[in-house]
Amino acid sequence: MNILMNLMLALQILTALVMIGLVLIQHGKGADMGASFGSGASGSLFGATGSANFLSRSTAVCAAVFFATTLYLAYSANDRPKAASGSILDRPVSGASAPAASASGAAAIPGAASGAISLPAMAAPSAPTSASGAGAIPQK
Repeated sequence: MNILMNLMLALQILTALVMIGLVLIQHGKGADMGASFGSGASGSLFGATGSANFLSRSTAVCAAVFFATTLYLAYSANDRPKAASGSILDRPVSGASAPAASASGAAAIPGAASGAISLPAMAAPSAPTSASGAGAIPQK
C-alpha cells in the first residue's frame, strides 16, 4: 500500500510539472494575430494550427491524470478505521472524576490543609432586587 501511495504521489508531481510546462509553452490569444501576417508559424513542427490542438489536448490529458491522482490520494489518506460504537455519548465515562468540594473550599488549596493559611469566608453575590435590572446600577 505504501509503494502505491509513493507511485501515485510521484505521478502527481510529474503530471503537475508537465502541465506547468505545457501551459507556459502555449500561445495566448493575441499571439495568433502575428501569424496572419506571415510570422512563420506555418513552418512549425505541428503545422499552422496543429500545435494549438496538440498542446491543448495534452494539457487536458495531464489535468485529468492530475485530478485522478489527487482524488485517489485524498481518498486513501482519509481511510481510517471505523469506531466500534455508534456515538461518543454512548461510551461510559472513564478518567478522573471531579474533586470533592469542602464547605469552605480551603481543602482544594495546596498547603491549606496544614492550617498555615487561613482564608476569610466569602459571601455569595446577591441577586438584583428588581426585574428591570435597576438594582445592578451602582449608586453614587
